[in-house]
Amino acid sequence: QPKAVVLLSGGLDSATALAVARGRGFECHALSVDYGQRHRVELDRAAAVAKALGAVERRVVKIDLRQVGGSALTADLAVPKDRGAEEMAGGVPVTYVPARNTILLGLALGYAEVVGAFDIFIGANVLDY
Repeated sequence: QPKAVVLLSGGLDSATALAVARGRGFECHALSVDYGQRHRVELDRAAAVAKALGAVERRVVKIDLRQVGGSALTADLAVPKDRGAEEMAGGVPVTYVPARNTILLGLALGYAEVVGAFDIFIGANVLDY
């Protein structure tokens, strides 16, 4: 059975990515990243989703993207409730975490090497820049 690493945040997009990977017959190794996000409940949800969808393992890597700054998800900045108020300079939402997906994919690649996986699944929102 082929192995895959699935980046699993606990949100809808990553849960769907795990379901797709399982549906394609992969033995899934879920990787969650505690990057200093304010919404800690996502990590709890990721554990529940990994179990419910049959991941063989779930690992949590801790890094601190608050050190990079620039996001309402990691800093003491207001998270807008109105979609029209989300934007900051250049049209980028204040909830954007600089380079997050690139960093997460790098961690997934390292984990894939460890578990012997050749496939990585990520469920990123189209507006996640």
